Amino acid sequence: MPYLDLQRALGGLLAGESDLIANCANFSALVYTSLPELNWAGCYFLRGEELVLGPFQGMPACVRIAMGRGVCGTAAARRASVLVPDVHAFTDHIVCDPVSRSELVVPMLKDGALVGIFDMDSPLPDRFSAADQSGMEAAVALLMGACHL
Repeated sequence: MPYLDLQRALGGLLAGESDLIANCANFSALVYTSLPELNWAGCYFLRGEELVLGPFQGMPACVRIAMGRGVCGTAAARRASVLVPDVHAFTDHIVCDPVSRSELVVPMLKDGALVGIFDMDSPLPDRFSAADQSGMEAAVALLMGACHL
């Protein structure tokens, strides 16, 4: 599903709903079932100085990630997306699923404040491109725009 189609479908799911958890649950399911070659898609929420697991699709995951640790913690600390073609080459990669080979993490920002991150993993190296990154950044912005915190 191209990202424009994903955003249209997301708009329908978000219509009339502002709850963060409900919207993140549907967003995770939409991404996981719409985009090919993913083995995990989900949210982590900022709680103090760590990220705590939220709604996701895929294998069980690490529950808590310190800010600055791994791909997710790095994206959260930078408040910028991190695209990793080969997780084995990423210093301090946290292995939740040994099958994962590439990863894309997008920060979830609301009014400039970090709410958490959205993470996608793939069993294929080089699965994610700059187009995936910009498409997911736009989708996450749409998601966060609909949520009231």
